[in-house]
Order: sequence, then structure tokens, then C-alpha cells
Amino acid sequence: MKKDEERFLFGKNWLTFLKHINKDRILEAEFSLKNMLGVKNLEGKTFLDVGCGSGLFSLAAHRLGAKVYSFDYDKDSVMATKCLKDKFYPSSSEWKIEAGSVLDKKFLKKLDKFDFVYSWGVLHHTGDMYTAMNNISITLKRESYLYIAIYNKQPIFSKFWSSIKKNYNKSPQFLKKIFGFIFYIYFFVGLLSFDLLRLRDPFIRHKGKERRGMNFYTDVIDWIGGWPFEVAMPEEILDFYFKRGLILEKMKTCGGKMGCNEFLFRKNN
Repeated sequence: MKKDEERFLFGKNWLTFLKHINKDRILEAEFSLKNMLGVKNLEGKTFLDVGCGSGLFSLAAHRLGAKVYSFDYDKDSVMATKCLKDKFYPSSSEWKIEAGSVLDKKFLKKLDKFDFVYSWGVLHHTGDMYTAMNNISITLKRESYLYIAIYNKQPIFSKFWSSIKKNYNKSPQFLKKIFGFIFYIYFFVGLLSFDLLRLRDPFIRHKGKERRGMNFYTDVIDWIGGWPFEVAMPEEILDFYFKRGLILEKMKTCGGKMGCNEFLFRKNN
């Protein structure tokens, strides 16, 4: 992992997101899981949330019936996830939360094998993405499913955003607020125009709709601050896991644009 002083404070950003979590956002998170995994529920299944962040998807998986294990390198993310558990399932013994790193093989080998392993927008922030992608396989068993999302590689723009992220994290707090405001307006106006041109309700995004239950401003800060930062073309991810015996079940790309490509793999051996 990169030195802590070089990292974006992901957990602090997720702690601010907790106040936005409501029933609608939770249902959106559940829907996104069911849709990608192709299931109606997760009854009787085990679910590993690698880099649990706010804990929203651990909560969604637990509500869908799974026995959940959540971990994150960032202590504030662990705290955020524990806050959600304390609020919705304070006495549950079927949801465990700990601090840990996907780059730590010894830690991963101590865990059980899981039916579903989930890591959305996490592995590219570890500072060693391919080691993280390899290590996460330790938690899979035969017929397990791996659901990951990795930033799409853009030849020019990825370098631009890498520079933005580096400069954001080096900036004093008052400049970070200015950064946040500028890019909030930038994304807001751009997406507003996009929606209006297609005769769509532009405010659905701000209610968590079509955003996996996420909050727009939290996502903007996560995007401009998210460092370490790595990217990959879809074919690079596919080739990596095909060589390790995983089969692609489903893929959802961002169409070559900025954002994450999503992959659902199944372990066949």
C-alpha cells in the first residue's frame, strides 16, 4: 500500500456519505447486486466485501440474506461500516467487520472461502492493482463468483486525471474545497446537459437512482481525490483472470469513457 500520507482519505469521505443513506439508496444497492449477480436473493450464501467503504453493499448483501464478512484497509471505512451495522443489524452474528488489506496474503489466507466475493472500485486504489487482483483469488472456492469493478484505461484522459488526483492530495484543505466545488459544477453541468438532450430527468442521479445508491457529491470527491489510481482496458482484466482459470459470466463496460468496467467471473476449478 502507498504511504498513508500519499493516500486519499477514502474513509473520511465515506463517513460523510452515511447521512445520505436511506431506504431508497439501500434498495438501489440491493437492485444493483441482484441485477449483476443474476439472483433474487443471497439466502444461505456467504459474501465477502473487499474494501467495504461505506458498508452500503455489505448492508445490501446482508438484507438479501447473505452471511457477510466486510474488511477495509482504511480504519474510517471500517468505522463507517460498523456504524451501518449498529444502526440496522446491531445484534447480528452473521455480519463480521474487520480491518485488513487485500495486499496481505497472510490475512486473506486466514479467511474462509466465499460464495460471492465483491470489490467495486477498490483494487485500483491499493497502489498495486495486479497483486490485489491476484490475491483476491485466495478467497474463492470452486463455483465462487467474483464481482469487481476497475477503472477504464483512457490513453490521454487517464494521465490527466492521475495528475488531478496527485495535485488534489498535495493541496491544503482550502484548495481541496475549491477543487471539489469546481469539479462538482463541471460534472453537474456536463451530466445535466447529457440528460436534458436525451429527455431524461436530470435529478434522478442525485437521488441515488442509476448510481447504485451512491451520492453524487461523495462520488465527485472520491473521483478527484482517489489516489493511488490505476487503470486497465477490459481485455487486460479478462486476460489476467482467464489465465487463472476464471470464466467470465457477465461484463458491463463504460463504453470507453471515464468510469469503471464491471466484471462477474466464476471460478471453475
